[in-house]
Amino acid sequence: MSNLQGKTLFITGASRGIGLAMALRAARDGANIVIAAKTTDPHPKLPGTIYTAAKEIEAAGGKALPCVVDIRNEEQIHAAVAKAVETFGGIDILINNASAISLTGTLETPLKRFDLMHGINTRGTFACSQACLPYLKKSSNPHILNNSPPLNMEARWFGPHVAYTMAKFGMSMCVLGMAEEFKDEGIAVNALWPRTVIATAAVQNLLGGDDTIKGSRSPEIMADAAYAILTKPSRSFTGNFCIDEDVLRGVGVTNFDKYQSVPGAELFPDYFI
Repeated sequence: MSNLQGKTLFITGASRGIGLAMALRAARDGANIVIAAKTTDPHPKLPGTIYTAAKEIEAAGGKALPCVVDIRNEEQIHAAVAKAVETFGGIDILINNASAISLTGTLETPLKRFDLMHGINTRGTFACSQACLPYLKKSSNPHILNNSPPLNMEARWFGPHVAYTMAKFGMSMCVLGMAEEFKDEGIAVNALWPRTVIATAAVQNLLGGDDTIKGSRSPEIMADAAYAILTKPSRSFTGNFCIDEDVLRGVGVTNFDKYQSVPGAELFPDYFI
């Protein structure tokens, strides 16, 4: 595949941040984007809604279908999938981007927060994949891409925030299992993770604010890396735990300066790297 023109992407958490950046990159090719996210009204600390995202996607050249979806709700997932198929005729790509984070230790993690992370990260990824798979099977180049890390089973990634690590690695285990399960049907299942911190609302609000943002890269690096993955033949590229920078180096990118939030600033490595 040379581009994503006419392809239908179902993207969770696409109202802002990395999910929106991935949507806009695909929209430049004329792709159809299903925005599966919760935000319908403006939030003081979280920019964007499913409706503002739809306007940006259409301005970039794509078609947008904003759907109110809490991916912990099976009925909302299936309703959005049905609407996507009714509107665009099928689903070619699923991006499991939505995620919840709490970098807290065992005693500092309320079970409500534990359930939120596992409900969105692991269960939500499984549920969206399950709902989309019957339609992905009908696509000529089907992909599932999870925004999740390599399965780096070192104690240092579990000790400080075991609940969060379990929830994110649950997404990665979906890659490991589903890639094997569906390889004979030609459905690619891969993971993508950033080498550095990415400038998102979560980083701004929860992970250090302006100081951390200075040492981060823009969501566009993840979008460009996702694009490179999603335009690969699904039968020959599956079961990979990709790092954004490595993917882009593989397609000839050597200068990453344009992605830096503050030119020349020291970059902070992301978790699990």
